[in-house]
Parts: sequence; C-alpha cells; structure tokens
Amino acid sequence: MTEAPYVRYEVRDGFAVLTLDSPHNRNALSSRLVQELLAGLERAGADGQVRGVVLTHTGNTFCAGADLKEALDADPAAAADIRTRWMVSVLRTILELPKPVVAQVNGNVRAGGMGIVAACDLAVAGPEASFALTEARIGLAPFIISLTLLPRMSPRAAARYFQTGETFDAAEAQRAGLITVAAEDPAAEVARLGARLRLGSPQGLAESKRLVNAALLAEFDRSADDLAKRSGSYFGTPEVIEGMTAFFQRRPPNWAQ
Repeated sequence: MTEAPYVRYEVRDGFAVLTLDSPHNRNALSSRLVQELLAGLERAGADGQVRGVVLTHTGNTFCAGADLKEALDADPAAAADIRTRWMVSVLRTILELPKPVVAQVNGNVRAGGMGIVAACDLAVAGPEASFALTEARIGLAPFIISLTLLPRMSPRAAARYFQTGETFDAAEAQRAGLITVAAEDPAAEVARLGARLRLGSPQGLAESKRLVNAALLAEFDRSADDLAKRSGSYFGTPEVIEGMTAFFQRRPPNWAQ
C-alpha cells in the first residue's frame, strides 16, 4: 500500500497546487516533506501548462519549521547543517522558479515557515493565521530565513519580531510587509489573484519575477554560506541546549525564570 504523500500535487485552473499535508508534525520540514516539496516545485516549473504555483496546507499549521524530533545525526551540529542546506534549497528554488508562487495560509506559521512565506511572490493569509519568530527564545536567531524575511519586512517590524518572539496576526503581517493581503476568505482571494496572473504571458511573468527578485537573489548568494556557518556554530552551545531542552519539556529556559 502506497503511503499518502506529505505534499499533495494537483493542477487547478492552470496552477499547480502544492498542499503541505503532514499535520501529525505540524507540516514541519522533515526530510520527506522537503524532498516532496522540491519535487513538486520542479514538476510545476517544467510543466508548460502550469502558469504558477499555489502553496497551501492542511491542518491548523502552515509550517512549523524544522522537524527537530527527526533523528538525522548523532552530532547536533551535523544535523543542523543538513537542515540548513534543506532550507537554503527550498527558499532559493521558490525565488528562482520562473513562475509566480502564491502562499495561501490560514494557520500558524513559525520558523522556516516564515521564510517560505517570505520567499513566495504573493502571500495571502486568513483570519486563522498567526506568525512568530521565536528563535531568540531558544538561543538562536532566524539566520537563513532572514535572507527572505529582511527584504520583505519593514526594518522596524523585523527588529521587533526577530527579538521579541511575539505572535502577530494577518493584518499585522500585511502592515509589516510579510504578506501581500490579509483576507477573510484566503481561497477566494488567491483565486482572484490567480485570474489576474493568468492575464500575463509566461515570458512576461518570468521576466517580471526576475526583475523583482534580482537584488534579493544576489544578496542570498552572497550571504547564504556565511549565515549557514553562523547558524551551525550555535548548535551544541549551552544556551541552545538549554533552550531546546526547555522547549521540549514545556518550561521556561533558565534565563527567563
């Protein structure tokens, strides 16, 4: 019996709809989900009948970031390096895909999920959406995802939410520049935007996206390796060990007590 996919792929109204469907771990970026997501993006990019991609989810979480419970390596730093490479690959694939990618969100977005939303060309969030960057609370920082978050968010919003870890809603995400539209009915708004995108030619859309993302991709390529090294250097430090232990034990870390 074939296992159900973690990323479902279907084509509707000229768009490849990629649905993150791993609710048991809040659509965390496990090895399997990442592989299926990258395969879906590649498939959509190669299909001449597909005009764009809609990236959405099942359950109450769009994406919770890295799957920290997945056993990848006995060495925490090595496991962190693997997850970092996955994140870089996912973000860059979305940014350079020659077709518009639209995020349709109506659930929780955390950690790597924040970077994915920021990488998308358009992002629509509904009333059940919530956003947070809580890396500082476990002794880390949003290193790799800053590559897409900082170009999208206003400097004041980034300074606030990178450091406070506060949760904010779709309306605030729109004001901050993280998403395009806060909508009561995100599916209807995505359908409306999709109809407008279909008026553009494939060549026109691809070249327009290249113009918009040129500076972002240039900075991405300049900084990704350095940020990956910085990210990896913190795993295994006392503060990160304490932060992650406290997270799994559902208690405040020692610096917050």
